[in-house]
Amino acid sequence: MSAPELIRIVSRSSPMALAQVERVRAELAALHPGIRTEVVPVTTSGDRWMGDLAKLGGKGAFTKEVDAALLAGEADLAVHCVKDVPADRPLPAGTTFAAFLKRDDIRDALIHPGGLTLDELPAGTRIGTSSVRRIAQLAASHPELECVPMRGNAGRRMEKLAAGDADALLLAVSGLERIDRMDVVTEVLSVETMCPPIGAGILALQCREDDTETIDAVSGLGDPDAWREATAERMFLHVLQGHCNSPIAGYARCERGGDLSLRARVFTPDGKTVLNAHEWAGPLDPATLGTSVAVTLLRQGARELIDSIAH
Repeated sequence: MSAPELIRIVSRSSPMALAQVERVRAELAALHPGIRTEVVPVTTSGDRWMGDLAKLGGKGAFTKEVDAALLAGEADLAVHCVKDVPADRPLPAGTTFAAFLKRDDIRDALIHPGGLTLDELPAGTRIGTSSVRRIAQLAASHPELECVPMRGNAGRRMEKLAAGDADALLLAVSGLERIDRMDVVTEVLSVETMCPPIGAGILALQCREDDTETIDAVSGLGDPDAWREATAERMFLHVLQGHCNSPIAGYARCERGGDLSLRARVFTPDGKTVLNAHEWAGPLDPATLGTSVAVTLLRQGARELIDSIAH
């Protein structure tokens, strides 16, 4: 099949999102030098809104306008962070994931102007984050710290930190790497200290499912391990039916020999109850592994825990 001459890529208009698009453009140019690309930036309702995401309908606030541009034919390809794509509902009808790019670092980083590590922060230190996942884990591991609401892109949050709105920040390593700001990091937290969100560090390429030209052109950018990990994680979240106020964390990992595992945790917002599961796929396909881990947590009471949280 002939390759398209031009692929229009729709993306959120934040610096980090546009950096992600540049990665896609560079990888696509290396794979298909003859294909031109152009960027169609959109500002999503999630980018404009600085309040509680649940009031906007949750994570879909970051993808709705991007999906609309794709479905309207204004673009041919959408670039998403997998962690921002709701897994409790199907992808918009008429769209499909064509590829998951090689996974970036899934860890969180602490930014403290005085250079302190998480364990060195004094009681009462204000951590700027609106992530229920981070808040619950800090409540469990460091209850002496105080979390203060903070949204906006990474650059905006660092401006708020400098203005004194918080004493420290937690941000994703992958995002800081994309905007070349790892210089501000005080400590990279282990996944044992701060379990990542589902889909952390994976970029997904989404197309209209009838656009076989574009799908064929970009599918070669996909990474098999990222596909297996994302599939397991998203099925896990789908079965749990977690919403944007659910403190859910977890990550799948493909070992060098091909073995796939999935570790996941569900918390109460105050961090006082933590449900844990960790399973290896063995002969199971990734989606079945995700289902199995979700069922293990449901047996521990995850459904009641999730349903008890307002959203």
